[in-house]
Amino acid sequence: MKVRIEKSIAKGEIFAPPSKSMAHRYIICAALTDGESVISNVDFSEDIKATIDCIETLGAKVRIDGSTVFIDGRTGILNQKEYASDEKLVFNCRESGSTMRFFMGIAMTLPVISEFYGSETLRNRPFGIYENILNKNENEGSVYFIRETDKLIVKGRVEENNFEVEGNISSQFITGLLLALSVKGEGGEIRLIPPTESRSYINMTIRAMNEFGIKVGWKDENTLYVDRGSNYLNRNIEVEGDYSNAAFLDAFNLIGGEVTVRGLSEESLQGDKIYKDYFEKLLLEKATLDIADCPDLGPVLFAVAAANNGGVFTSTARLKIKESDRGKVMCEELSKFNIKTLQKENSIEIGCGPDAPTEEINGHNDHRIVMSLALLLSRTGGVINEAEAVRKSYPGFFDDLKTLGIKLEYE
Repeated sequence: MKVRIEKSIAKGEIFAPPSKSMAHRYIICAALTDGESVISNVDFSEDIKATIDCIETLGAKVRIDGSTVFIDGRTGILNQKEYASDEKLVFNCRESGSTMRFFMGIAMTLPVISEFYGSETLRNRPFGIYENILNKNENEGSVYFIRETDKLIVKGRVEENNFEVEGNISSQFITGLLLALSVKGEGGEIRLIPPTESRSYINMTIRAMNEFGIKVGWKDENTLYVDRGSNYLNRNIEVEGDYSNAAFLDAFNLIGGEVTVRGLSEESLQGDKIYKDYFEKLLLEKATLDIADCPDLGPVLFAVAAANNGGVFTSTARLKIKESDRGKVMCEELSKFNIKTLQKENSIEIGCGPDAPTEEINGHNDHRIVMSLALLLSRTGGVINEAEAVRKSYPGFFDDLKTLGIKLEYE
């Protein structure tokens, strides 16, 4: 799908979409209870649909009414006392890295075969943490991790209750290990070898698990614990607003817009709430910003820098393993706006000035690339392809832009 955007200014009030990160966590926690939970204010992006598919694989019953999800975990496999020796679980994770990495942690606790399907890009992402743990615990073929052409296969049950991993790995693995320890019910610890990145996402997992009755937290600065015998309890809970996607709306204020974004909690643990501080710095000067704890903000920060004073961004190496190689493709697309860039191994320098592109902008099938470049196109005019990628996290993005007065049409 292509979207043609005309030069226009965004004005008005709008509510931030619900947090995808918290919705993932609440939905999974609800499926692990022995009761029915009600989760409201859910935005059914492709990633959230993937997580709902996967809790149904675990046997949870799901009913959806508008933006509310009713989840009954009583029929789930985790409440079974026995397992068939040939039982197989099939998880369709679509393009959601969070979904696959979270559920792999759970799968490691089950003495069954779990097959994980998803896009080629997703399957080719790193999964070495789980592979190492499973291979280390391999015992006469009863525990293993296998990569096949079209799927990844996990067979549990890992007996280990204490893990040591690098702190600068994706926090999705750490969440998966916390879920694994909570499901086993035997307690345990995760030792993180410093430095630890994306700590805010770990804290979001802790909050969600705490809210559903699991006793989990930081034992010290580098050690996480899950108490023995903690049980998941059903809850009625509302998903808070999403700072990650709100950044794309608030960014219009830095290119002449007048947008008020509602529905964001000041008490949120979301690390991407730092976007407000980073925006201020980029508006004042050519700032140097470290995105180690907020890599998802990378593309929108690059776009904001390009529209203002430029900027230098460090800790960018992890952008290579997202839905696209985000650092590389943003540099490629910004060059079409006549923006100079310099990419190094772990840093990217962005120039400023954007001119109207003389060719179509490529969205690279990446939701955050599409939304970031749409910001610049509202200033210069132009066409972006693969715009349907926004369905992954923010399916109503272009409709919301229309509400704010951005002139666009689908081609």
